[in-house]
Amino acid sequence: MIYPLGDFHFPDAASRLYPQTPERPWVLEIGFGDGRFWPHHAATFGAPPNYLGVELSGVSLLKAHRRLKNAGLDNAVLTKLPAEVLLREVVPQGGLDGIIVNFPDPWPKAGHLEHRLLRVPFFQLAASRLKPGGAVLLTTDHDEYFDFACQAARDSGVMAVDLTDAPPAALETKYALKWRDLGLSAQHARFTPTAHPDVPHGDIRPYPEDPDHVPHAILTLPPAFVPAVPGQPFEKRTVRGGGWTVILLDLYASLRRDGWVALAHVVEGELTQEVLIGITGREDGSHLVRLSKFGGPIITPGVKAAVGAVTDWLEEAGGQVTHRGY
Repeated sequence: MIYPLGDFHFPDAASRLYPQTPERPWVLEIGFGDGRFWPHHAATFGAPPNYLGVELSGVSLLKAHRRLKNAGLDNAVLTKLPAEVLLREVVPQGGLDGIIVNFPDPWPKAGHLEHRLLRVPFFQLAASRLKPGGAVLLTTDHDEYFDFACQAARDSGVMAVDLTDAPPAALETKYALKWRDLGLSAQHARFTPTAHPDVPHGDIRPYPEDPDHVPHAILTLPPAFVPAVPGQPFEKRTVRGGGWTVILLDLYASLRRDGWVALAHVVEGELTQEVLIGITGREDGSHLVRLSKFGGPIITPGVKAAVGAVTDWLEEAGGQVTHRGY
């Protein structure tokens, strides 16, 4: 099953994601590619563990979904997200039995090391989300990244490093087969937590069912208010705050009711969202500024700030704000 970000709880639980098999081990695979690994690896268990897969490629997401469905692996959840966002916000502390990382992007160029997944903060986060006895399993053909990851695990202060043989299924992935054909070999390590630090979840929640809890504002616009000059492009606005950046990209007239819709790009670390914020006329003549449910956004400090940015822009244009609910 494919889960958009907005379908998760923060944090979530295996009992909700896998209601038919909540008692089974829970395994996360980061960067599952076309999904070849898990059907091979799941077959080595008496009953397939509950599977959570995260990937950045939409094409790979669809290929893997089809492959796992054809393999009859019904207790599998796939999503398209940055891995650390999923691990930090969706997975509960002490929730996972294993984390699998096969052939991660090594980011080999100078100055790109900060883009690597397997750094000290990742290992500290992973240790907090693994159960006692759980482990991170790494398989890679990139010797320098392998050494880098092992050192980062040691430097984290919460991981023991054990150099072992890779699971056979890890050598059947797309990249493993490619490198094997070139005569290259892979290295494997098992990182086992020696401590389980408290790494808190962020200030994130799903889109509320109650409209009153959706980030919003109410204001009165001047009688001659014109949001944009016809035929002229919308002037983008950028607002920055603690840990977030909001860019108001465009404004569209609503075809169904009195008002407009603003498009905002929200960046919070590795998490990015594009959200719609409606500006809708009300019966009493005021206007409601509210985050739209379209696209399944999640409520974060940056998304609240986007609603605030639209409200501030309207206030600068002469609007009188009577209520802020964000």
